[in-house]
Amino acid sequence: MTCPNCPRRCSERPGYCQADSRHPEVAAVYPHRGEEPPLSGNKGISNVFFAHCNLQCIYCQNHEISRAAVSPELVRYRSLEAIIYGAIESLQHTENMLGLVSATQYADVIPALIDGLHQRGCYPTVVYNSNGYERVEVLQQLAPYVDIYLPDFKYADAALGQRYSHVSDYPEVAGRALKEMLDQKGTSLPIDDSGLAFRGIIVRHLVLPGQVQNSIDSLRWIADNLSTNLHISLMAQYNPPEVPSLPDALNRRLQAEEYQEVVDAFYALGFHRGWVQQLEAADSYNPHFKDKEIFRNR
Repeated sequence: MTCPNCPRRCSERPGYCQADSRHPEVAAVYPHRGEEPPLSGNKGISNVFFAHCNLQCIYCQNHEISRAAVSPELVRYRSLEAIIYGAIESLQHTENMLGLVSATQYADVIPALIDGLHQRGCYPTVVYNSNGYERVEVLQQLAPYVDIYLPDFKYADAALGQRYSHVSDYPEVAGRALKEMLDQKGTSLPIDDSGLAFRGIIVRHLVLPGQVQNSIDSLRWIADNLSTNLHISLMAQYNPPEVPSLPDALNRRLQAEEYQEVVDAFYALGFHRGWVQQLEAADSYNPHFKDKEIFRNR
């Protein structure tokens, strides 16, 4: 049976990502204060960290849980019911914001997850936190359930997508997905009296060491094909993960002059909404899913 969730369209399940087709697997439901300000607020967002991923980026900061072979000890929730109650418990301690982190491989269960929350009287703002490699048809099915899209646009360079994320058509596929998200939500990011967003789209781009031109080209693609009115989160938080066989090109942090060149391009292209990270962010965002405190410095 062909998997319906991701553009890879694997002919059987589990496929490339090795996600279990019988039930969703979640590594953690965790309050996180490190997302963009309209998503984190004062108390943080309740993030549901799904296991596995459809890209398998070689530099992934969530590599402990995103790889195809996830250690069973890191999967804490193995049923929809458990995830629902985990989310309800977590939301008691955070803003009324629920982040679905890397949920693409389980997109077909998201409607049941949100309906289950609603049936129990829980109505959070739902944030779909995605790597951008999505099927338009799936996004259309998710439209009634997602309030805010938080996609990456990682690469304008298809060859770089193949080299670092094992996918040959990232710019084309992610471009279509972002256009669909924009059609659904528009460029505005309305906020409530508490400063929390309740609808919209924020596009993230992580600047990789040695890949300034890809970052500039990615921003230019967004400007030319989507809108400079979008909220962009330009990220400097790259920190080499402790994984085997990491290429030398990625085995260092981003340099200040590299990031500044991308920031200058950001403004030169006409972007005027969003966030520009400080380089020091690299000290704070590498998670540790084996620990009780996943983000040690937050």
